[in-house]
Amino acid sequence: MPEPIALWPGKRESFAGRSIFVRRDRPPDSFTGDAAQRDRAVYVHGLGGASTNWTDLMGALCADVAGEAPDLPGFGQSPPPDDGAYGLDAQAAVVTDLVEAGGRPVHLLGNSMGGAVAVRVAASSPHLVRSLTLLSPALPDLWPRLIPYQMTGALIPFLGPAVYARMQSRPPEVRLQDTLNTTYFDPSTAHAQRISEALEAERERENHGHAHTATLESLRSLVAEYVRRGAHSLWRQAARVHCPTLLVFGFNDRFVNPLIARRAARTFPRNRVVMMPETGHLPMMEHPVRVSRLVRPFLLEHSGGGRDRRAGRRR
Repeated sequence: MPEPIALWPGKRESFAGRSIFVRRDRPPDSFTGDAAQRDRAVYVHGLGGASTNWTDLMGALCADVAGEAPDLPGFGQSPPPDDGAYGLDAQAAVVTDLVEAGGRPVHLLGNSMGGAVAVRVAASSPHLVRSLTLLSPALPDLWPRLIPYQMTGALIPFLGPAVYARMQSRPPEVRLQDTLNTTYFDPSTAHAQRISEALEAERERENHGHAHTATLESLRSLVAEYVRRGAHSLWRQAARVHCPTLLVFGFNDRFVNPLIARRAARTFPRNRVVMMPETGHLPMMEHPVRVSRLVRPFLLEHSGGGRDRRAGRRR
């Protein structure tokens, strides 16, 4: 197993009055082209995640695309939103502002809840998205699955939040191991350095009074999306995503039912579906090299040729 790269540096940035933490990659030392000519790629993490979830995939692709990974409001190192809005619409607005600020359309990648956010952005602002890559996207699916049902139990008034708070009061080492057990097909493959970084982040969460609120309110919003109807529902929006779409599902995902790949294949107008064996909910973390081999040719196939394409120009 190769040694993992260092976490990408980042800083607080403001977009349309919202402050978020954004990590940006840089091309490798061996890169000989004009770094400014790389297509842009924006990576959106899932519920309870952070921009660091994309470190290895960003590293694998940084010679081809300029990666930007935000911490959504209230997650990672981003502060909570001033208005307390953690819904999918608010998260999509943050990502849209980030993309618009860069002045060029992007390759948009999302995992889990971040996949749902990415669908909303691509459907609502098609001129901003060159291609869409969804890894285990949290698209509405009402088939019963144990772990999602346990998560939604945290939303039961009075009892749910109390149970959730008690779970979060366990030692960070125990919480992290539970996360690995539920999101990886084989938790033993996680590199010691990544475990150490995740443990440090888990301990840091204890100093953020908003961390529980961010998770619970985002979960509440995601559950609401599962029963949303009308033109703004996620599946209806998916049908309006006309940019090329790569859908990657883990065959052993315990959160997102891989069987929804069939519906996704019927719904996204221009799609390619890949099922990854022996893979859990976080393909880009569990198998970054395998995922990069899927994503790189897809991005290059739909490359925009650098900075001459402006985000404000509709295709």
